[in-house]
Amino acid sequence: MNLRLSTVILPVDRWHEGGRAKWRRAEELGFHAAYTYDHLSWRSFRDGPWFGALPTLTAAATATDRLRLGTLVTSPNFRHPVTLAKELISLDDISGGRVTLGIGAGGNGFDAEVLGREAWTPRERADRFGEFVPLLDRLLTEDAVSDRGTHYSAEEARNIPGCVQRPRLPFAVAATGPRGLKLAARYGQAWVTTGDPKLYEAGTPEQSDAALRGQLDKLAKACADAGRDGAELERILLTGFTPDRSRPLESVEAFVDFAGRHRELGFTEIVVHWPIADSDFAADQAVFEDIATEALTRLG
Repeated sequence: MNLRLSTVILPVDRWHEGGRAKWRRAEELGFHAAYTYDHLSWRSFRDGPWFGALPTLTAAATATDRLRLGTLVTSPNFRHPVTLAKELISLDDISGGRVTLGIGAGGNGFDAEVLGREAWTPRERADRFGEFVPLLDRLLTEDAVSDRGTHYSAEEARNIPGCVQRPRLPFAVAATGPRGLKLAARYGQAWVTTGDPKLYEAGTPEQSDAALRGQLDKLAKACADAGRDGAELERILLTGFTPDRSRPLESVEAFVDFAGRHRELGFTEIVVHWPIADSDFAADQAVFEDIATEALTRLG
């Protein structure tokens, strides 16, 4: 099984003071894709610079030629399917068809409350996500859409000429629960996980592997229930949130070991964070670049 290596570049740099250079360097290093978080701010970066995901990706599209671009992940927390679809069609056009939409139900925190409302419960998030994804699918594949939902509606929403990628740009659906996995099986071209959050602080790599294996089994069942071959979906692991979160970037050898284990589990793409000094994503830049250029060759 071939394994792809991608990166996440958090939108913390002014474009002309390092931002543009990172995206260009990601392409030079040969990453399959470079993603960014779609938040209004995020955790420890809340009191520092943080730029918008879609404008950043648009700029990255003009600064690169081959690199795939995307969000990990967009959520309904502050997005509406109608306006998001228009922006994605525009981004897909500007990039020449290089966009993947990572999309999930969202969670609690700043994004969930910044618009002045109480954060949705897990059930409310799942309900909204269950409407959001099907409507977005229609908006990206049909010229005109009218739909009345409980949470999201569209009235003669026009999206001509549609995506460069046909029938639409790919969805990478982040999900671990039954309702989200059902959406991934129905609408996804890829599935995304960060592992089991309950193991983040005190779990072991072995426990994490077992949890991921369980998630992959549930994904396979959801695909079978939908009458779909689960092998059609790319399976993406966003690293940095498993018990051995820092070890993969300590050396090329450590990464090869980590990647090999997860390829055996069934993952087809591994995403590593671009190093950011004095943060949870601190790492040696030289080692990071060696991993980008050497690790997959060593993995065989």
